[in-house]
Amino acid sequence: MKHESQHDMHQGWTLQPGALTLADLRAAWAAHRPIALSPDAAGPIAASSALVDTIVAKGDPAYGINTGFGILAKAHIPNDQLAQLQRNLILSHAVGTGELLSDAVVRLILLTKIGSLARGYSGVRPLIIDTLIALYNAGIMPAIPSQGSVGASGDLAPLAHMTLAILGVGQVRANGRLMDAQEALAEAGIAPVTLAAKEGLALINGTQVSTALALHGLFMAERLVEAAMVTGALSVDAARGSDAPFDPRIHAVRGQPGQIAAAAIYRELVAGSAIRASHLVGDERVQDPYSLRCQPQVMGAVMDLVANAGRTLLIEANAVTDNPLLFPDDGAIVSGGNFHAEPVAFAADTLALAIAEIGALAERRIALLIDANLSGLPAFLVREPGLNSGFMIAHVTAAALASENKSLAHPASVDSLPTSANQEDHVSMATFAARRLDQMAHNTSVIVGIELLAAGQGIEFHRPLTSSGYLEYVHAQLRQQVPPYDEDRFFAPDIEAARRMVVEGKLSASCKDLFSVLHP
Repeated sequence: MKHESQHDMHQGWTLQPGALTLADLRAAWAAHRPIALSPDAAGPIAASSALVDTIVAKGDPAYGINTGFGILAKAHIPNDQLAQLQRNLILSHAVGTGELLSDAVVRLILLTKIGSLARGYSGVRPLIIDTLIALYNAGIMPAIPSQGSVGASGDLAPLAHMTLAILGVGQVRANGRLMDAQEALAEAGIAPVTLAAKEGLALINGTQVSTALALHGLFMAERLVEAAMVTGALSVDAARGSDAPFDPRIHAVRGQPGQIAAAAIYRELVAGSAIRASHLVGDERVQDPYSLRCQPQVMGAVMDLVANAGRTLLIEANAVTDNPLLFPDDGAIVSGGNFHAEPVAFAADTLALAIAEIGALAERRIALLIDANLSGLPAFLVREPGLNSGFMIAHVTAAALASENKSLAHPASVDSLPTSANQEDHVSMATFAARRLDQMAHNTSVIVGIELLAAGQGIEFHRPLTSSGYLEYVHAQLRQQVPPYDEDRFFAPDIEAARRMVVEGKLSASCKDLFSVLHP
């Protein structure tokens, strides 16, 4: 997307099909802004739509245009029933269940579907794309249930629910409330569409739901990486750990790029700490536990996984993934399998590993901090342990969530159940692979939030010594939300406040420059 006028929120974005960047997608995920389609897209869209008209006029069987679907592809449909065929396709495929997808995810679904159709290989009329854009710009989000897709023949059920909205059928969410689609369209002055040949199939065949869910997981993972590196550095000081493991020479001789970048971030985060300076001499400990010492190695590997997933998902966000595809240059219509979401499934599975490991390492640091024998801090980080339980059960919550993430991290992509009478005999399960990332990210955000509270508490036991400038700023931000834990109190609100700081990106707000490597 290119900005029509710099930083003009009212003008919005001009969407150039096939040219979305991760920055564009992050912005759409974070907030609603209107879009306009690049005029350059008009030619390819018209050419592919005209090719559908030519095929219909000839009357020769062409899958998805004048035939049935899936195993029913041998059934030829007369021209006077083609509109009914497409409407029936949408109604019969709208079989989703479960909680509705969030507006942030639905924005990404609409955006990537618009971009894919507008590349001019799907055979839809400009009217269809214009109506989707009008829906997006009006902030009308189709009500899309989260369950019901196996991630091949595309995300059929959820995309059918998306398509219902432009037919004026079912429900949408507008201004935060559910309402009938027909009513919402009327209020926005948007006319419901009647689908023509090929259009229903083009709308529901594709990987946009899996991709949008995986992008949501990616963007959450980026925030978790940043937050966990900040809390991990804070834990180093709280436990009076060493910064020697961040020495650049260690990481250079191994050569892993994420590790090298992570070590540089940790060095900056702890630079200038008076707490560290206080035990440079006379500290009898030779080496710190792995959860402190191996942070560059673990978080660097996480950063590499996140970056790799981002590259895959960016390609997919710009891809044409329906079937069959039309190539107006030579008049060909070709059946293939771009709807198979295996790349998305693999990317989501690796993100699951990354999110689980962020939480697993943070949980180990919490366990270290509350253990007086390891940290040298008061037991359970409270001045009168015994009378007070302190962080004892907060750590139990962290352990429970870290364990839950281990089960959720099991790869979804290795599973497959044949569908459509064995015509669709291998599927990706990408939609679940991506959907479960939200729960995993929530779990890890709580763990990292608890570490923030624990490390912040630990720092205060070293007063009047101070940590680094970066970390003291984070500590001050924490104390604006949560007071010190002097004695037992209702603890859940503290954890929720810290969790919000994690997911809102507040822990890295003062040091965004350090994390630029995460935001290509």
